[in-house]
Amino acid sequence: MANRLRRERGVRGGVVFIGVAQEKAKAFQGKARPEKGAGWFDWTRDKTVYVNHYYFYVDDEQFGPAFVKVCSYAPWALKVCVNGHEWAKRQLDQRGIAYEALDNGFLSCADPAALQAICDSLGPDDIEGYLRRWLERLPMPLTAKDRAAGYDWKLSIWQMEVSLTQVFDQPARGREFFDEVLRDNMDLGRPDRVQLVFDKKITRRTPGNFRTRVIQQGVTPSLHIEYKSFDLKQYFKEGRALRTEGTFRNPKDFDVNKGLSNFSYLQRIGRHINRRLLDVERVSQNCGLSAGSIQRVVQPTVTKDGQKAPGLRFADPRVMALMLTLCLFTHLVNGFRNHDLRCRVTSLLGPGEPADTAARASYDLRRLARKGLIHRVPGTHRYLVTPYGWKLSRLFARLEARVFRPSLVAFGPQGSAAEPNPKLTRALAKVDHQLDALILETFPSSQKAA
Repeated sequence: MANRLRRERGVRGGVVFIGVAQEKAKAFQGKARPEKGAGWFDWTRDKTVYVNHYYFYVDDEQFGPAFVKVCSYAPWALKVCVNGHEWAKRQLDQRGIAYEALDNGFLSCADPAALQAICDSLGPDDIEGYLRRWLERLPMPLTAKDRAAGYDWKLSIWQMEVSLTQVFDQPARGREFFDEVLRDNMDLGRPDRVQLVFDKKITRRTPGNFRTRVIQQGVTPSLHIEYKSFDLKQYFKEGRALRTEGTFRNPKDFDVNKGLSNFSYLQRIGRHINRRLLDVERVSQNCGLSAGSIQRVVQPTVTKDGQKAPGLRFADPRVMALMLTLCLFTHLVNGFRNHDLRCRVTSLLGPGEPADTAARASYDLRRLARKGLIHRVPGTHRYLVTPYGWKLSRLFARLEARVFRPSLVAFGPQGSAAEPNPKLTRALAKVDHQLDALILETFPSSQKAA
């Protein structure tokens, strides 16, 4: 309704309309203290009341569509809602820079560098300025005289969204990419993988739920990754752009309070998280390697300095455990040690395998390093995963989980209890029959020999 009234009235720089709603609020309550004597009492603010809240829907000169919400009971709590995209659009209009808008985004701009500079310049002073402008223009419970005496409102951050919109030149390719992302990244919400995105160490004591959700019923499909109170959302916007947005609901999850002074810090954190998610997806979707590079990994080779580099054979249980471990260690800024590798590989190999030893882990570290998958930090016993190592380990892990395991089960005998896809098995049998018929037709003598 607010947007419809804005379109109908065309207000610029004024109040569009005022709404009233009864909502829940915390109110002050006096409590007698007879043990201290007659006339003693305390104030508490734990009473819940349903009172009128006034919504002032405005069109601001700088922020465009926005609103101010005021509670009618003391201490007259106030809520401000502004949109950074609308603010950026107003700045472009004032500078005369042409653009084409999406819903909460930009499809194109005549000067992309200027647009990015405008978005980077939004800060707490702009938001504070918006509030001060409307405090002078709206009928508020606290007058200018009250505020001058020190009774004033102070803004804090209760919810903040940081977004990144990437427009595709070929929208169909963008849709294909996002469909692959939805299918291949359902495990990003696991604690061991959510670290890749949020750059935070997750332990058993870390509060909150860690999960990935794909919402698709009746809406545009979207990918949600949760970390404590933070929600990271990604979806394909208006059939043209990939939208990645993170929502802060509690800044304390990132070791800062809710003060507006932390706006710029949370903005940097949000952008960093958005970029890390895209980096993880880019690597997982770009696992193509040349035949030569694969051969160098699976076959024994000799390095440039004459050192032997044993092969890392695909499907070898220990090699697959090493590859999965490298996927988990990519996020570690300070790298990993022999002990870290040993513990993780032992857990992946399972209880039926003998416990890993330091000597065996040292051997694995040497061959991983000589293959170029990891490198040792000079002067330390720590190792870092190389970009090549991350790409190859991801490829090995995906091939085993997505191709070889399902295919080997499907190749089993028809009617077996483990057969997950009888249609595939019957189709493969038809292919074998046609190949046999072609061989017999081309070489009739082979039938006699058989």
